[in-house]
Amino acid sequence: MNDRPARRPAKPYRRPKKDPVRILAFEALRAVDERDAYANLVLPPLLRKAREQGDFDARDAALATELVYGTLRRQGTYDAIIASCVDRPLREVDPPVLDVLSLGAHQLLGTRIPPHAAVSASVELARVVLGDGRAKFVNAVLRKITAHDMDAWLEKIAPPYDDDPEEHLAVVHAHPRWVVSALWDALGGGRAGIEDLLEADNERPEVTLVARPGRSTPEELLAAVGEDSALPGRWSPYAVRLAEGGEPGALDAVREGRAGVQDEGSQLVALALASVPLDGPDARWLDGCAGPGGKAALLGALAAERGAALLASEKQPHRARLVGRALAGNPGPYEVIAADGTRPPWREGVFDRVLVDVPCTGLGALRRRPEARWRRRPEDVAGFAPLQRDLLREALRAVRVGGVVGYATCSPHPAETKAVVDDVLKRDGVHAEWIDARPHMQGVPVLGEGPDVQLWPHLHGTDAMYLALLRRTA
Repeated sequence: MNDRPARRPAKPYRRPKKDPVRILAFEALRAVDERDAYANLVLPPLLRKAREQGDFDARDAALATELVYGTLRRQGTYDAIIASCVDRPLREVDPPVLDVLSLGAHQLLGTRIPPHAAVSASVELARVVLGDGRAKFVNAVLRKITAHDMDAWLEKIAPPYDDDPEEHLAVVHAHPRWVVSALWDALGGGRAGIEDLLEADNERPEVTLVARPGRSTPEELLAAVGEDSALPGRWSPYAVRLAEGGEPGALDAVREGRAGVQDEGSQLVALALASVPLDGPDARWLDGCAGPGGKAALLGALAAERGAALLASEKQPHRARLVGRALAGNPGPYEVIAADGTRPPWREGVFDRVLVDVPCTGLGALRRRPEARWRRRPEDVAGFAPLQRDLLREALRAVRVGGVVGYATCSPHPAETKAVVDDVLKRDGVHAEWIDARPHMQGVPVLGEGPDVQLWPHLHGTDAMYLALLRRTA
């Protein structure tokens, strides 16, 4: 007689449910990881394709966007939490598995999705993109993460502020320690200011439009978008801020190039350069680092109103083509060339106004490119230094005596801002003087002691743009 209990019949195999939203989010994260792509370039075509295939509505697109950007912003914090829930070093977890775990962690700790739904959806995603075996691993890790909410996890993984302020802020606010240190040095002040800045870096930025003078107006944009979906800019007279979910590409003015998407900080830099009074001619303007073309398009429109001509120069040919598209239809004379601003083809002293928005670490735009905070390294700052100095030096040579140069970066790192200007003025024998930039940003508060200006996300609602204005004296 066989007393063995009867074997339960095997459960029939169930195909995993394909969730288009989470599959798209996973594909975007893989592109960022595998190709060093930027989410703001990868995500829009993926969303457009999904909408064209009929898989997505506006709510799906909003959720996919939140999953991608939210996961990337807090990647370092989620990595630390996941590391405490696995039995191996994080570097030994396959990157696709880690992406699924990070997406799950964000749903559990950074959204209002119910925990059971977040775990279930993540496991189904793992079954689709990783297979059933690794889906069991994902399920086990995510169930451990559900044991605590975000606040409790931060208490477990972050050192107390009094023991190590920079590491505490790095873990709690999901920035690498060296970035926290650099931002704190640039900002100065105590704990409240740096925490406000780091929190602002983790917020989704508004989409801001610029109405290019002579080609469009803010009133036209506001009317096209609707009063309930847009607001005037805070500081720039040409800016319009879209409500969450606004689609710039749906506007005729944007499609026709009469308006564009441009952060208000970038608009302020171009407007400040254009507002400095000059003695003598004001006929030739230069944008020496013009790609991808936002500032060049605004400068070109401002120049056209005064009968001035703009030369837009960009080293990379593909970016020069973007500049050409941005300037297409400009009412005034302009030319776009592919040229190296450190070995310029133009003669010395031929321009009245010159802008160099130099290549930099991009630490001022972490709201828009959250993956950059994890991709950059401290040595990158030193790597940009020679190029930044060369570009500023050549800009000062390009401008005539009495003309004005604007040196701009989308980084507040002290080594990329005032230190560059000081070095060029003191060590290279360049005859130029500082211009107080603050009066040329009328109405913008909290601009510091001058003469240069540093904008901040938490104080001005802009990217952390830096601007120094210089007048050539000999």
